[in-house]
Amino acid sequence: MSSNLPAVAGTGRDSSRDVIQLVSFELESEEYGVDVLAVREIIRLPAITKMPNTPSYVEGIINLRGSVVPIISLRRRFGLSDTDTDRRARILVMEANGTLTGFVVDAVAEVIRISAGEIQPPPAVTHGNAAQECITGVVNHGERLLIVLDLNLILDDSERNALGV
Repeated sequence: MSSNLPAVAGTGRDSSRDVIQLVSFELESEEYGVDVLAVREIIRLPAITKMPNTPSYVEGIINLRGSVVPIISLRRRFGLSDTDTDRRARILVMEANGTLTGFVVDAVAEVIRISAGEIQPPPAVTHGNAAQECITGVVNHGERLLIVLDLNLILDDSERNALGV
């Protein structure tokens, strides 16, 4: 499934008037955003069943209304330190690469409406690891920077095959 977000501002047709909505969330006091159309639902952390022989960033699986959904810790995937999850922690259930996948985040903040022209390309230093490979842009939103992600790019082909997603 491809992202509905423009690759970068100013490419192709005049995208400056296109309005997109991003679900903003927090990880380690930084703010990130993903396309609202990719998010199926946002849930509180349920009991997560651990799976043996999975990468460290895989929290496990949950049963979501009869569907088995793998749960990925974005903190671990991005190389951030683990913290105790608090009551603000949520799982973003998304359709990633055609399969439902849950992503654990510290907190979900809001839905932000921006024009596609506000998305700037990511800085050149953001290449080389999982977190950086899925950054599609940066938005100057008020007094804060919002990092725009495409979570379809969070796992490479071999990791998707290993997880069955």
